[in-house]
Amino acid sequence: MGYSACWFGMTGFLSSFLELMDHGIVSWDLISLSFIKQIAGYVNQPMVDVSILQRSLAILESMVLNSHSLYHRVAQEITVGQLIGHLQVSDHIYSVYFYSFMQHVIRGNRPIKAEMAHQLYVLQVLTFNLLEERMMTKMDPTDQAQRDVIFELRRIAFDGENDPTGTEKRKALYTKDYKMLGFTNHVNPAMDFTQTPPGMLALDNMLYLAKFHQDTYIRIVLENSSREDKHECPFGRCAIELTRMLCEILQVGELPNEGCNDYHPMFFTHDRAWEEFFCVCIQLLNKTWKEMRATAEDFNKVMQVVREQITRALAMKPSSLEQLKSKLRSLSYSEILRLRQSERMSQDDFQSAPIIELRERIQPEILELIKQQRLNRLCEGSCFRKLGNRRRQEKFWFCRLSLNHKVLHYGDLDESPQVPVSDIKSVVTGKDCPHMKEKSALKQNKVLELAFSILYDPDEALNFVAPSKYEYCIWTDGLCALLGREMGSDLTRSDLDTLISMEMKLRLLDLENITIPEAPPPVPKEPSTYNFTYNYG
Repeated sequence: MGYSACWFGMTGFLSSFLELMDHGIVSWDLISLSFIKQIAGYVNQPMVDVSILQRSLAILESMVLNSHSLYHRVAQEITVGQLIGHLQVSDHIYSVYFYSFMQHVIRGNRPIKAEMAHQLYVLQVLTFNLLEERMMTKMDPTDQAQRDVIFELRRIAFDGENDPTGTEKRKALYTKDYKMLGFTNHVNPAMDFTQTPPGMLALDNMLYLAKFHQDTYIRIVLENSSREDKHECPFGRCAIELTRMLCEILQVGELPNEGCNDYHPMFFTHDRAWEEFFCVCIQLLNKTWKEMRATAEDFNKVMQVVREQITRALAMKPSSLEQLKSKLRSLSYSEILRLRQSERMSQDDFQSAPIIELRERIQPEILELIKQQRLNRLCEGSCFRKLGNRRRQEKFWFCRLSLNHKVLHYGDLDESPQVPVSDIKSVVTGKDCPHMKEKSALKQNKVLELAFSILYDPDEALNFVAPSKYEYCIWTDGLCALLGREMGSDLTRSDLDTLISMEMKLRLLDLENITIPEAPPPVPKEPSTYNFTYNYG
């Protein structure tokens, strides 16, 4: 009884001291070294009471925050290894005080030595291993409490407030909502969480996003569920697979490697670093999906690109989540393709100065070839749908470039107005288009991605909505070519890489004494009989 009372009294004393110091009546600089050693002694004890440990860490954190001189004194008394010992004894010690204290230790001016870097790596591994239980826990489809979490995801995305009619009465209507949420099993989405890993950890991540980043969650879900094409990004399936991927990248559940110093500072800068990391990555996945114009068949390809984006960003050792976001923004899908191509070339056995010179010499010829192809397609012309037409029968208009590349002809069949190319001031796309500034147009993501406008004098605009992404790239590239600007579409980059690769392979054939004929070989005569063919019927 006396022992417990002693600890209770110490807890009250530490709490009172912290409250007094928080009022700013006494300066933290007046704290003596002996008092610091006494407080640090509680932290260094292997079996200290949880409440005393938390308050001691809170006092040490305040010292670090409020006095630069005290930081060095505290750092001399407390080591990362001692804190790790508490983490191994009890998961509950891993509190906000622990995270905050570690945050200031890492952000301090002291250089991180190899020993401390290894301790931080071990701490990171032990932290992520706390997720292993949830990662390996299957969802019980009969557990109502667990199913209520899925109901909450649906409610936040589509209802906005509690359903007054009751959950059970609307079960038949939920199947459509679960499909829009991107679950694989529309009838019983709980079955999606029965595979381990990621198990229940994926559902935890999704709920965190929905509650703490609600606007982002709703935007991702509604943005994809309202699409009429096959390019919607399935949020549920993506979140589950992303959680599995992050567990693999960060080696959740694996034991620390002796001598390894590979820790990530950003995971020590937030109380819910894992969940925030997931929120950043799910937004990246949604962005990459749109950049790749992916469909359900491209799911694995998208996940491979996202894995590469995340691993490349982590390799740069961002010191905060904000830096991570910045690095991921620079690693777009087109940048990943460029990096892959560059690395492929650098790893090629034939890579040398002559090869690089050959590629640079070929590129202008290939770009000119692509430019002529784009202009020829503009001369053929294309049909465009009239935006805002409410009639049942859609109306279209036609636009083409004149053969001398001087005039754009456009209009209905009975009209033929013209826009001189010399009058074109600029070409704008997406939200910058005049016809995309209306609220009704902004809600149509598919239309927004295919919109472009020609601005010409006097303050006039010719507005387009391309019938496909291919036509969009052809026309925007062709118009840029007319204005003497760089063609920057994904189609141009893809065509350029393909044609340069083919041209280089053809030219390198000369090195093997293979003669490339100037004219195509003649078409052979038809055979006398077709008895060699196989009858599939």
